[in-house]
Amino acid sequence: MRSKRNNTNKCGTESAASSFQSADSYGVFGSACSDFSECEEGEERQKGSYKYNQIPSLSTSIASFQSVMERETAPLLLSPSYTPGYKSTRFTSSDTLGPGELSDRDIIETYKRTHVKPDKQNKKKQSSLITIFSIWNTIMGSSLLTMAWGVERAGLPAALTLVALMAALCLFTAYLLIRVNAYHGGDTFEVPSLCRLLLGPRAEAVAHAFSLLVLTGANVVYWILITNFLYYTVNYFIEEPPVNATSHNSSVLLCPKHELIPGSTSEAHDPSPFWGLHTTVPIYVAVLVFPLLNFRNVTFFTKFNSLGTLSVLYLLIFVLVKGASWGINLNMPLGPRGGTDAAVLSGMLALSFYIHNIIITIMSNNERQDRNGRDLTIAFLLVTITYTIVGAVFYVCFPLAKSCIEDNILNNFEMHDVMTVVARALLLFQVITVYPLVVYMLRTEAALLLSLKDSGKVTILINLLLISLSILVACLCPNVGTIIRYTGAVSGLVHVFTLPSLLYMRSLQMRGELTFFKGLFYSAIIVFGVFNLAMQFFIS
Repeated sequence: MRSKRNNTNKCGTESAASSFQSADSYGVFGSACSDFSECEEGEERQKGSYKYNQIPSLSTSIASFQSVMERETAPLLLSPSYTPGYKSTRFTSSDTLGPGELSDRDIIETYKRTHVKPDKQNKKKQSSLITIFSIWNTIMGSSLLTMAWGVERAGLPAALTLVALMAALCLFTAYLLIRVNAYHGGDTFEVPSLCRLLLGPRAEAVAHAFSLLVLTGANVVYWILITNFLYYTVNYFIEEPPVNATSHNSSVLLCPKHELIPGSTSEAHDPSPFWGLHTTVPIYVAVLVFPLLNFRNVTFFTKFNSLGTLSVLYLLIFVLVKGASWGINLNMPLGPRGGTDAAVLSGMLALSFYIHNIIITIMSNNERQDRNGRDLTIAFLLVTITYTIVGAVFYVCFPLAKSCIEDNILNNFEMHDVMTVVARALLLFQVITVYPLVVYMLRTEAALLLSLKDSGKVTILINLLLISLSILVACLCPNVGTIIRYTGAVSGLVHVFTLPSLLYMRSLQMRGELTFFKGLFYSAIIVFGVFNLAMQFFIS
């Protein structure tokens, strides 16, 4: 799969390879080592004795948490001098409520794979079907709850166009990473390691920095969701249901401003001054969650990984059932909208199709490497269909004014609607079990990048800072859709559009295949990412 090296670049590439021999690395994007050097002999490559294969990476990828978790009795924060190695594992499933979209991370599978023995070399490859399902399951996330809101902001025609365009563009850039890795990387590579090899240490640092940003956004969104689900679940048990509402009355709907809608008899309100959605509940969540963040053995939370797939399937059924009961309702204005508001959806989609940080790990386990392109395309097609069903069906069938659609579609339903109660309870339990894993990943990367010493005080300090930030945002700006679109636009610019394009152009240059028009094409992708981010600041 790797191209034949050009001896004319011998000295330059030898220097590039040697420049990162001393790197001490670990992180969310995966460990990295290089088997690329112009001075490598063919016989060495055939024997698999690559000179740089043992060099760990500063990445925090999925694959690199395994060595950490082998030390289950060790503190959560690792010593900066500790450099875990990479062990290949079988990729199966992931957290599906989270930043596949918000994150740099396959959170659940990261920890599931920590139990693989270090001497287990001959791993079993997975079939194309499992690979396709893994990608679909990894990408699906909490943006499912916001997709209908994004469609409303963009308008139906523009939304359908944007979903198709962003899916195709994200698919293409993900495939570019696979191709770059085939030429210059290996099974132990991920994006930061490729950046260090081909673009230099500064590009690697940028990859890490924006990885940390994505994880921070994921933490904040999870906190807001936990707050929301907890608030309405508790209210369900302490408040009396409306007199004229039944468990089968799907017409009980609410508008974002809590306007009274036919079918409900009371507006949403805080039942007590000590129980407020945007005042006290975010603080109560801290009391509930903080002890979970200090578990020494976080692998316990991976036992609930099946809830990810269950949540996605339930949301699909939820939308289809509600849509069927409402029927098609397009006899009212279709909303904006278009124009600059369409950037709301494009920003969200940059995160909704975000899998670039771990796509190499997933595809390296595919049994048929020659089918990687086909399998990746099928997976993205399934993701596109899923998002379209949830977003477009809910939008088209929603019986009220389209502007009533919220960035969390569950907020449009009366609190005592049975299907909504089940959805909130299911998602509440899932997010609570996923959140400690996200915090663990963020805390570990932050500690290593900042060279913080292994200390219980440092662990508690980082946890308190994250919780404080989450509480502040949950009280002052509890808008999941807004956070997702900004996080998606920023991380998308770096990880979805810029780095894949730069890496591939550098690869073409090293292989002597870069032309003016190819450079112009890949530069246009970067420009699109810049435009997508800039438009977020012009949303009405």
